[in-house]
Amino acid sequence: MRYQTASVGRVFVCRLNDGDDLLKCLSDLVRQEGVKAAVFHVVGGIKGGKIVVGPETEAMPPNPVYREISESHEVTGMGTIFYKDGQPSVHFHGAFGKRDTVKVGCLRELSETFIVLEAIVTELNGIDATRCLDPVTGIYLLNI
Repeated sequence: MRYQTASVGRVFVCRLNDGDDLLKCLSDLVRQEGVKAAVFHVVGGIKGGKIVVGPETEAMPPNPVYREISESHEVTGMGTIFYKDGQPSVHFHGAFGKRDTVKVGCLRELSETFIVLEAIVTELNGIDATRCLDPVTGIYLLNI
């Protein structure tokens, strides 16, 4: 295990409105505010998105299995934001529930808010972590 010690910087309390793209809004926030690293928590609703629910097998590189979020779901989860190739890279894992069905996965590509979604973003200062392409997995992993 590798690690760095960070200190907590600013805390942003965010409200996303119906139709807002969570991943884009978080990326825009950190870019606009000059945040280099962050952790965040989310609670609210989502009505569109694509999540990875695991690899097909344990073979490397992994072949991701996707599921669509195509109607309103409750959502809660947490994630991190570090830079990849000079751009913010949001990594969010959440639980997405509708009636008696719950999906858990990593939100990718698109994410459309349903009514309202709240995010608390905590800036992490004093570290230089980034995401770098890992040649074995083919995934951008945290580099500390």
